[in-house]
Amino acid sequence: MDATPYVTIVLPCYNEQDHVIAEVERICEAMDHSGYTYELVAVDDFSTDETLARLQEAAPRFPNMRIRAFHRNGGSGTVRRIGTQEARGEIVVWTDADMTYPNERIPELIQILEKDPAIDQVVGARTSEEGSHKFLRVPAKWFIRKVAERLAGQKIPDLNSGLRAFRKSVAKPYLRLLPPGFSCVTTITLSFLSNQHDVYYLPIGYSKRAGKSKFSFVSDAYRYILQVLRMVMYFNPLKVLMPPALWLVGIGLVKGVVDIVRYGFYLTSNTIVIFLSGLLIGSLALLADLIVRSRSE
Repeated sequence: MDATPYVTIVLPCYNEQDHVIAEVERICEAMDHSGYTYELVAVDDFSTDETLARLQEAAPRFPNMRIRAFHRNGGSGTVRRIGTQEARGEIVVWTDADMTYPNERIPELIQILEKDPAIDQVVGARTSEEGSHKFLRVPAKWFIRKVAERLAGQKIPDLNSGLRAFRKSVAKPYLRLLPPGFSCVTTITLSFLSNQHDVYYLPIGYSKRAGKSKFSFVSDAYRYILQVLRMVMYFNPLKVLMPPALWLVGIGLVKGVVDIVRYGFYLTSNTIVIFLSGLLIGSLALLADLIVRSRSE
């Protein structure tokens, strides 16, 4: 293994015994032909099948693979965070071991970062949806993505793709924000966008998953929405809080005029509540923005 690889590929593995070695072979073959020095960090997230044993058995065949075994299940976000913190490469690649992403195209993502120093992250933007609960996931993910675009102020072709490459030096301050679950990919995307780091979207194909999906539609969709709001609140709270504050103040003023006309300089209680609610939310928005601007990171 190279002492100082240029690229670190973080590969979360959880109950992938039937195809994990095929995925490792695909990644290593692509990187061996790319000319980039690399390390493949295969992290077993306390699998209950033979995933770890298969990796250990195949390790002599892949000198650039490093195996990291967790003693409890931490979730894909934890795997990616720790793998990135321990990465020795300047460029970090995230992908999955479930045969869904075209991992043979990883060198393309790295090449884009290498050729253009202004780009800090390259995301494999999927052109199709092949996951479970497809009829529910497609509209739900579209809605979440539109909310994120609205709050981030720019177009996001794929908010939660699991295939991406980024500069470790740029991502380092945001690693502590990563949640343990699937929404870690949403977090790293919004962290870059909210801080004006250029993100490039490379269209990729997306295959049907090998094995059983770990995605839970209700709980994970809820976490995605919550994480989008949390990240924008963390970096730009005015975008979340100020619009409802202004609407409530405006409605309160209009209703106040109507009350004066109808009741003769008498304001109803609900008019006062609406107006004061807008003022309180607006004050909270300004205070939150002040905290964000004064925070040193």
